[in-house]
Amino acid sequence: MATETKKTVEFIVVRQDTPDSAPYEEKFVLPYRPNMNVISALMEIRRNPVNKDGKETTPINWEMGCLEEVCGACSMVINGKPRQSCTALIDKLEQPIRLEPMKTFPVVRDLQVDRSRMFDSLKKVKAWIPIDGTYDLGPGPRMPEKKRQWAYELSKCMTCGVCLEACPNVNEKSNFIGPAPLSQVRLFNAHPTGAMNKDERLEAIMGDGGLANCGNSQNCVQACPKGIPLTTSIAALNRDTTFQMFRNFFGSDNNV
Repeated sequence: MATETKKTVEFIVVRQDTPDSAPYEEKFVLPYRPNMNVISALMEIRRNPVNKDGKETTPINWEMGCLEEVCGACSMVINGKPRQSCTALIDKLEQPIRLEPMKTFPVVRDLQVDRSRMFDSLKKVKAWIPIDGTYDLGPGPRMPEKKRQWAYELSKCMTCGVCLEACPNVNEKSNFIGPAPLSQVRLFNAHPTGAMNKDERLEAIMGDGGLANCGNSQNCVQACPKGIPLTTSIAALNRDTTFQMFRNFFGSDNNV
């Protein structure tokens, strides 16, 4: 009787040992299992780090957290598309499956990148609700239901960085903060308490690296794993910053 050939899965992983070393490719072949995703394959390689040539190698480095597309940590480029590796099912991917780190962010090692650029941008636009917790202020103002519905869509952002990777205007030669931080400006400015810092957030995105750097390529909307209407937020912010410029001009001491 002829021996049945077992189904396998082949990976090409772009690796990098240190932030300053040159990237290189390494191939791996794993036995196929039903319902595999990219994360489970990487965990299998980590358990037994042997490449396609049968040589022992170092375990692949990557980030992960929730494993259910909530934390945003496992972002990488899979077959040329930035996405979450926890929801990338092997059965729906063309082989060999090519795994690369996102190029927008500096590589730490292998598939792990440093997303500080994005987090620093969130700090720049004060993407939080400042509350004095030293005493009980009582319940805050309620948000109208209509506004709450679209604000909830913006709150789905998991800071995965995929929209920054997809955006052609976010690169090493640009200081554009990217779609995700901009959308968070709209979210926190819509909050009844967050609106107290609305002017500060708008001022932060009116300068270099802000709204003016957006080329409206629409790539961010197509790439966002949560389907957040990022370009709608950017359009709304263009209107808000225009009003802010008028307020700055007519409200200055020289024009009173």
